[in-house]
Amino acid sequence: MDAEAVRASSAWVVRHASHVSINPSGIEKVLDQLGGNVPMIRWDFEGIHYFDDGPLTVQYLLVLDALNFCFWPDGELEYDHLAAGLTRALLADKSVFSASRLKRITGLGLRKMLGWPKELPLEDERARLLQEVGIELEKNFEGQAANLVTSANGSAVTLVKLVTRHFPAYRLYKKRKKKHRARPLDQILVCEGGTIYRLLVPYHAICAAGFRDHSVYKGHQIFLYKRAQIFVGDLWGAFKGQGFGAFRDIGAITMFADNFVPAVLRHLGILSYSSSLSSIVDACKELPSGSEEEVEIRACAIIAVEKLRELLRYKFGKEILSVQLDWWLWSSGKPSDEILPYHRTKTIYY
Repeated sequence: MDAEAVRASSAWVVRHASHVSINPSGIEKVLDQLGGNVPMIRWDFEGIHYFDDGPLTVQYLLVLDALNFCFWPDGELEYDHLAAGLTRALLADKSVFSASRLKRITGLGLRKMLGWPKELPLEDERARLLQEVGIELEKNFEGQAANLVTSANGSAVTLVKLVTRHFPAYRLYKKRKKKHRARPLDQILVCEGGTIYRLLVPYHAICAAGFRDHSVYKGHQIFLYKRAQIFVGDLWGAFKGQGFGAFRDIGAITMFADNFVPAVLRHLGILSYSSSLSSIVDACKELPSGSEEEVEIRACAIIAVEKLRELLRYKFGKEILSVQLDWWLWSSGKPSDEILPYHRTKTIYY
């Protein structure tokens, strides 16, 4: 699946959403207030990321984005702690992210690497993700994330496909010892929330998760791919569109559907939540992973940013990437004195 599948499936959610809606007037109001001049945020404006203009930076970014999810249960842990902690670890030991070491890492070892004084949220899952990154890099890319990127031949879409194909992260189903014939696409059934859905995807695509950020929504398969796409975006930003960050189709990448950018979009009046969803989010109650509300928040955020991009093009004559709009929205919400209410979901996807 490619970025177009993210747009198409997210648009389907928007058309059938019950809890979240996009306000076209809110989009126009925000852009009119800016005069069409969206601030351009440079990558690493915080000054916390590692960069050496070479393969080690690529290795760092793959590790970073493999771990870039679910900070909120800690209460103190933020993305900045992850990025800066990994930077310190790499500056102290240039082999810390070698494939041979990643595939043996433990939750406690990761915690020590980051210098975090207590158990990380989903610590075992984070360690397992890194283990499988190390195993897959060693197996198929000579231990180097740079070889993974090079194999995409300058295509952002291809790199997203490679990442979601090669990094399964954890299994939803145990492997069977007996061999089975490949099942037809329309014979794969998955149960979610007590309902059985027929999925139009190959069996291997639902046997593994991790970077494969899929959801089932009202019987349809939805593709969101936050962490796979943000890896591409980080490469493009870090290398300024050159070298390992040169992608001829970077415009195909969507925004990175997390829990913070939707909160900013809601604060700006671009997204609206139903009264029932608002009460859950505003009270800091947890939304189950894969619930209708959670999928709608993420998918509507993706399409809202696409609509921002379209209006910038047609009304103001400006070509701005979804990646750049994501960075602007994310950064604009960070320095606010007001803590924006965001949805809380325990997940490895964001």
